[in-house]
Amino acid sequence: MTLIFSATKFRKCALLLHNLNFAAPTSCLSLMLLGKHVGKAQGASYSTALPGNGGFLKDEDFGKSTLAMDLASLVEESSKILESKPRSRMEFKRFLENRIKKRVKNQFVNGKFRGLMQSISDGETLRDAYNCIRINSNVDAESRYDSCFLDDLAKQLQDGSFNASANTFFVSTRGLNDKQVLVLPNLRLKVVQEAIRIALEVVYKPHFSKISHGCRSGRGCAAALKYIRKGVLNPDWWFTLLVTKKLDAAVLAKLILVMEDKIEDPALFDFIRSMFDSQVLNLEFGGFPKGHGLPQEGVLSPILMNVYLDLFDTEFHRLSMKYEAIYDGVGMHNDQDNSCSKLRGWFRRQLDGNSECIVEKNSSVKVYSCRFMDEMFLAISGSKDSAANFKSEIQSYLKDSLLLDVVQTDLLPCEGPRGIRFLGTLVKRSVTESPGVKAVHKLKEKVELFTLQKVEAWNYGTIRIGKKWLGHGLKKVKESEIKHLADSSSILNRVSCYRKSGMETDHWYKHLMKIWIQDVQTKHASEETILSKCVAEPALPLELTDSFYEFKKQAEQYITSEVASVVELLPNNNSSLGNMMTKTEIIAPLEAIKKRLLRYGLTTSNGFPRSTNLLIMQDTTEIIDWFSGIIIRWIKWYESCANFNEIKNLISDQVRKSCIRTLAVKYRVHETDIEKRFDVELSRLPSTQDMEVEMTNEMSDTQAFENDEALMYGITYSGLCMLSLARIVTEARPCNCFVIGCSSSAPRVYTLHVMERQKSPSWKTGFSTCIHPSLNKRRIGLCKQHLRDLYLGYISLQSIDFGAWK
Repeated sequence: MTLIFSATKFRKCALLLHNLNFAAPTSCLSLMLLGKHVGKAQGASYSTALPGNGGFLKDEDFGKSTLAMDLASLVEESSKILESKPRSRMEFKRFLENRIKKRVKNQFVNGKFRGLMQSISDGETLRDAYNCIRINSNVDAESRYDSCFLDDLAKQLQDGSFNASANTFFVSTRGLNDKQVLVLPNLRLKVVQEAIRIALEVVYKPHFSKISHGCRSGRGCAAALKYIRKGVLNPDWWFTLLVTKKLDAAVLAKLILVMEDKIEDPALFDFIRSMFDSQVLNLEFGGFPKGHGLPQEGVLSPILMNVYLDLFDTEFHRLSMKYEAIYDGVGMHNDQDNSCSKLRGWFRRQLDGNSECIVEKNSSVKVYSCRFMDEMFLAISGSKDSAANFKSEIQSYLKDSLLLDVVQTDLLPCEGPRGIRFLGTLVKRSVTESPGVKAVHKLKEKVELFTLQKVEAWNYGTIRIGKKWLGHGLKKVKESEIKHLADSSSILNRVSCYRKSGMETDHWYKHLMKIWIQDVQTKHASEETILSKCVAEPALPLELTDSFYEFKKQAEQYITSEVASVVELLPNNNSSLGNMMTKTEIIAPLEAIKKRLLRYGLTTSNGFPRSTNLLIMQDTTEIIDWFSGIIIRWIKWYESCANFNEIKNLISDQVRKSCIRTLAVKYRVHETDIEKRFDVELSRLPSTQDMEVEMTNEMSDTQAFENDEALMYGITYSGLCMLSLARIVTEARPCNCFVIGCSSSAPRVYTLHVMERQKSPSWKTGFSTCIHPSLNKRRIGLCKQHLRDLYLGYISLQSIDFGAWK
């Protein structure tokens, strides 16, 4: 008998048996269950059978004990084992979020969530929210901190004295006439925003559409591109929708109106309006790509944007029913003949008991959509008129109902060479060969290679025969008679093994060649060709020569034959094998990546790697960490791209060499000496093979939490920023780390360089290309751990308190 129970099942069973006063004479059974549970926790499995008496032992053998007591003790043992297992970073964040969500769910009364601000203003909720922020900053959430400000914050929220505008600070651009101002929340307001975000997730996440992929568990950027690659079947037309709009009073009023359907809490809506009035609610459609951990995103931007654009998802589902079930083959309503309606025809077939669809394949319309925050991708399988009408209705809804500005985009054919941009990559349809065609090409390549090998062997043999014949004839020539005609570069020197030693002329060879050329009328023929074709082959048996040329002729006919005719000859052939197939590919933007490498100083204008001057003053480990961050991001983002091998070449040819040359300039030694001197340090640069193996092993529960884009939003795709050393911290000028929740001292102060202005949609290149310009040349203090975390992508710029510099 093999028994393996979970701790929950043990607890239920123990309570049941205790209530029934069931005294089991098998205290050894509980020992067996304990052994099996512990074995399972340690990765082992055990099987134990009880001896004698039908598998049961008497009480007097092991002492009196009840099964309920044994099971209860087993629960305590197993809980200790489970608690001893350390939680990962994101596992602990999920644990804290679940504690907040349990408090929020208690506010669900009569079909609506009421009084959410009461749960948000709770001291435990604020404490858990602050710990979530510390986890995002890669700070140990279980370490001690001064929680007095949280108690004071809870009191202010409960009595309504908390002022959002008084808990903000702003940064503005320097040295420009047209100054841009970015308003950011301080720590207190940041904690309240985090608590509101988690509370809104409880309300809305279960209701989001499946086409929404932003800031959701299991539905991130990678999942969106995977759906487009595999889930969008045979599209004919596609387009993207680009919307631009800063949050204004009209959009905010509509957003709150939507939220009132599920939430009844005037205090919460008043607090959201106060954040809008203080300009700290940075909700902007378009302008910059979302999810890159930028300070201007704001912690509430993802959930509020998904709540607002969920209206678009609902409208898409309505239009999909309209186009897929009601429209005819040309994409227009057929009001004159309702019998042609696909929906009416479907009902009639159901009533007649005939479920077979008689509509032609080309007449059907199928629409697809994929939305990541404010980036929208749509594809249509059908006629161009259907696609144009669908695009027009979607744009009208965004403009008239959602009050958004829509940038005009083209309706592109999927089979075109251009492709379409989405989520920083290029989505493209390419023609691929069917399995039958691939088999034919593979067989042709094998036949061509085999034929080439035989032809080379034949030519080598005949040329060798001709050289032997020539060497035998030249053995009779006297060196003294033709010594003045010597030519060291002639072919005669290459056949020296077949003639007398010391002979250094080809006089008679040239004379014989002249006669042969006149006889066979050969023009522009090489010496070896004449030896092979005019000397050796005529001397061979005629059957052997005819057999070789017949083989060569048949092989060339097979190689140059049409693929379709050869496919018909394949065994078990069907018509589908000969058809060409198309597939959707995701292409990494190589040209955009190369431009970023040039802009950040990694390459020259000609594409050659060079040293990065802004990094020279940093330590060796910091320089290597910065370059490692590029490689980690590229491999993580582009592993499923069709041109991933070219990304590998950029890693090995430019990124690694630029790192070596940066170290060479820093220490003023040659590159080869740098590779020998820092061999161990350079081995920390991730190799593509190691990263691919690591990604194939990401099936563990812990890794699933670390890859959850709802938990890692703003961290997973955080761009790599450029920092230069500003100054060394001294005792006279102390500085603490600017990362939220970190109390360590910062040994150095760094300058943040904004290399590009905001641009959306932008290519995904591994670099922060859309940091707000007001942050340019800002100085930030970082400890060694968080500098490394920022370079490697473990934290983002959202974790830095830019108001800490006084």
